[in-house]
Amino acid sequence: MAYYLTADGGTESLRARIYDLSGHCLGQKAVAYETAFSAGARAEQAPEDWWNALVAATAGAIADAGIDPAGIEAMCCATTCCTVVALDAEGRPLRPALLWMDVRAHAEADAVLATGDSALAINGAGHGPVSAEWMIPKALWLRRNEPAIYAAAHTICEYQDYLTLRLTGERCASLDNAGLRWHYSSRNGGWARSMLQALDLADLEEKWPARVVAPGQVIGTLTSAAARALGLRTHVKLVQGGADALIGMIGLGVSQPGQLALITGSSHLQFGVTQAPLHAPGVWGAYPDIVYPDRWIVEGGQTSTGSIINWLRRFCGGSLDLAALNAKAAALEPGADGLLVQDHFQGNRTPYTDPLSRGAIVGLTLAHEPHHVFRAIMEGIGFGTRAILDAFRAGGYASTEITVGGGATASPIWMQIHADTAGLPVRIPASPDAPSTGSAVLAAYGAGRFGSIDEGIGVMVRPGTSIEPRLAETERYEALYQRYRALYPALKGALS
Repeated sequence: MAYYLTADGGTESLRARIYDLSGHCLGQKAVAYETAFSAGARAEQAPEDWWNALVAATAGAIADAGIDPAGIEAMCCATTCCTVVALDAEGRPLRPALLWMDVRAHAEADAVLATGDSALAINGAGHGPVSAEWMIPKALWLRRNEPAIYAAAHTICEYQDYLTLRLTGERCASLDNAGLRWHYSSRNGGWARSMLQALDLADLEEKWPARVVAPGQVIGTLTSAAARALGLRTHVKLVQGGADALIGMIGLGVSQPGQLALITGSSHLQFGVTQAPLHAPGVWGAYPDIVYPDRWIVEGGQTSTGSIINWLRRFCGGSLDLAALNAKAAALEPGADGLLVQDHFQGNRTPYTDPLSRGAIVGLTLAHEPHHVFRAIMEGIGFGTRAILDAFRAGGYASTEITVGGGATASPIWMQIHADTAGLPVRIPASPDAPSTGSAVLAAYGAGRFGSIDEGIGVMVRPGTSIEPRLAETERYEALYQRYRALYPALKGALS
């Protein structure tokens, strides 16, 4: 038997899974790690925690699967994107990593946009904005604010590339991450050198991994040290993965033009596939070749979604019973008895790309209880998704359904709210763990088991359930959505 090891390095934990060639998950194990939050919308993690989590989770997944690890022929990782790491010449972290949701670099993002460089054309039809989450703004922040760290950095890369270095000894970037967030173009000369020069960051190219590998391609095999730590053989191939949400597209089977993926977790990400470039205000992309050869990806995203649910849990003392909350919230009518939530708790990614926007709960009375706020949060996030789909439509991209994966699929009420607020059917594959399933497809493809990623999807991704929008609720949500759309300009004026 041939098996495939996947590592899904998320915001709160790393989950290792073992798959067989039919796409069934045989065993899994999650290991959590901490995030340090501080004022200024800062969020940091320790890279060593990721490696320790990978080692522990791999051992746990192998034990849970009950397999002989000698049967594992390839592995693939999908991780958070824009989690930026500075390493010394030995590959040791020089400081904690700047997590993807860290938006301290908003002034640097403005500086990137101000270059007017041609590489900016890929987002918002060249109008930007540029997100403070991305690689170049964060690297520029390091240069400006921690110059000694920047100067000492032999490598500046991402979570994905840090695991690659620990596993194979290779300084290698994923085309997926680089094309998505580093202004790298597979169609137009590679790195955005003129942009780096305009920012006095020309030396950043030397700090980046020189090798860029597309998802599904083999990077190399495990070093003896990595193999010992993971309990694997050195012949195990590391197949290139990428950003967890993008690899999740593969795991959801979203690969053809006109399809739409919604990846849920700490954040929400919306991705569509096109056969040709598409650039529009409020839409990120289209990015060529970053998941599938000769196809483009359009993107939207909400910075905080599942993380708002976790915030509510912490705010209420950590004692929330989510099952009870779901049951009580399901009994409420749309609108949560007058509550409306703006989901910008960590800024807005799209369609506004405003890192300084903030969350809001509007309409509170003394009669409201936690389940009212809980439902209003889910509805606010649903409205945020709808706003992104509206930007897609205005730009010329429309879909007739949404294929969803990730943690939110465990909540039937949240999936129904998404269907009702968008007015579109929601499809949930048999395995909603999209980044892991997508990584398994890539690992098997890289191992030579399939002739293409599409062929792997056809074998390893299976259909599941469908949730249809309810016409009456969709009509009621339309009026509430218009109130939601009015919140952003009103609050921006009040808070600025």
